[in-house]
Amino acid sequence: MLLAGAAATGATAQTAAPPLRIVALGDSLVAGYGLPPGDSFPVRLEKALAANGRSGPRVEIVNAGVSGDTVTDGLARLDWAIGDDVDGVIVELGANDALRGIDPAVTRKALDAILKSLAARGLPVLLAGMQAPPNLGPEYKQAFDRIFPELAAAYDVLFFPFFLDGVAAERNLNQADGMHPNGKGVGVIVERILPKVEELVGRAAARRDAK
Repeated sequence: MLLAGAAATGATAQTAAPPLRIVALGDSLVAGYGLPPGDSFPVRLEKALAANGRSGPRVEIVNAGVSGDTVTDGLARLDWAIGDDVDGVIVELGANDALRGIDPAVTRKALDAILKSLAARGLPVLLAGMQAPPNLGPEYKQAFDRIFPELAAAYDVLFFPFFLDGVAAERNLNQADGMHPNGKGVGVIVERILPKVEELVGRAAARRDAK
């Protein structure tokens, strides 16, 4: 009876544990532009994590995506978007920088500041890379594309090389504008990034346990 009671208490404590809060800081690709609410990246990712058979506390993916945001815009709202109750961060920014042809040096400076701020807070981070379209020319593309892997290495954060991997330029996976994924496209993104998110969740859980 004592053993059964202890097991029940442990199960109750685990059930009652607050969810791990992972904030997805991004642009329209996170916000869910043009999609029903249930098809946005944060919602689909949270469901995929729940269905993945992982033990431990539930994970809540917070949608901090703002359509049209550049990396500099993300930096400007970083302090209020990432509250004290956050356990980890997914950074998905850069698509609008490339679409507008913003100087890669400006993008790099802002992303460096974001990662520096999150590192100072000790928050685990998953950086989702972005790639410039080829029509901007090889010099711009090379300067832009290398920002993400270089800063990921510099700050020793988890890195997913290209957020739109397998979806970019695929007509059946994008909305009519050819730039924003449809529901099926979001499913592909979630499936491919999920292993890295699981790593992020592991780091977030370990950080919480160490407090």
